[in-house]
Amino acid sequence: MAYIKIKLSNNGKKAFQVLVENLKISINEAQKLIDKKRLFCDGILVEEKNKILKGLVELIVYENNPKGVEIVFENEDFAILEKESGILSHPNGRHCKYSLSDEIWHLWGKGACVAHRLDKETSGLILVAKNKKAQIDLKSLFEKKLVQKEYLALAHGKIEKNFIVDKAINLAKNYDDVKTRMQICKEGKQAITEFKILEYFPKINATLLLCKPLTGRQHQIRVHLHYKNHTILGDPLYGLSKEQIESILDEKLSPKERLKLTGALRLCLHSYRLKFQYKNQNFDINSKINIKEIFNNSIK
Repeated sequence: MAYIKIKLSNNGKKAFQVLVENLKISINEAQKLIDKKRLFCDGILVEEKNKILKGLVELIVYENNPKGVEIVFENEDFAILEKESGILSHPNGRHCKYSLSDEIWHLWGKGACVAHRLDKETSGLILVAKNKKAQIDLKSLFEKKLVQKEYLALAHGKIEKNFIVDKAINLAKNYDDVKTRMQICKEGKQAITEFKILEYFPKINATLLLCKPLTGRQHQIRVHLHYKNHTILGDPLYGLSKEQIESILDEKLSPKERLKLTGALRLCLHSYRLKFQYKNQNFDINSKINIKEIFNNSIK
């Protein structure tokens, strides 16, 4: 998502007052802009809402840069989009050139947002709330585990039978590790995933699985499959050293090198199905893309 800096009129007032008067917003909204590191005075970041500003005051404003996205389902309150692998669900800072928010804000305005998130390299269905009320209601459904989610994953090795993993997960406590990596640990939060075999591919020694997370922990499916020694093909985090992970995340590896290291050009995990009830109506939405073909192309 590209951004520009706009100039704000300033009469030597406090930071939050400058934002409130220029943008006609509430104090809380002004505080959020400051917390998001969007306000500058004479090129220096403003971090305190009560700081008296003297000089050139500028605010970072993001501009949408839509490239097009498939809408699988839409009504007046929400939409379900087909996210591509490699796309962030939400911008991760002002240096983020593109995310799904570019599409969402272009289509429905800045009052719209994702109701949950998918990892950058995970593709598939993602639920978007079009307004604040829908956002609260839909996020509540996820928090109460009232949304049934199903994923497709291409995992290393031949898996002989369906299985369930019930292992708690938490952030890795090794401070030398990658910050976003999770691990199985007794002190973690409960995490349960059901796995069903769909197809085995002997040429690449990999199994296509239907994955049903019964809880919603970060990287849950990825961690549970790695724990069972069936790491997902293309996973840039699990089963690798810190140096290897950083080389992938920093895009220092060529596609050929990544394919050799992880078994695929992308994480072979896809959000396939969302099932829930909203306003007394049942919704059961399936992904419409041929993910087997896409997975196949990523391992060549």
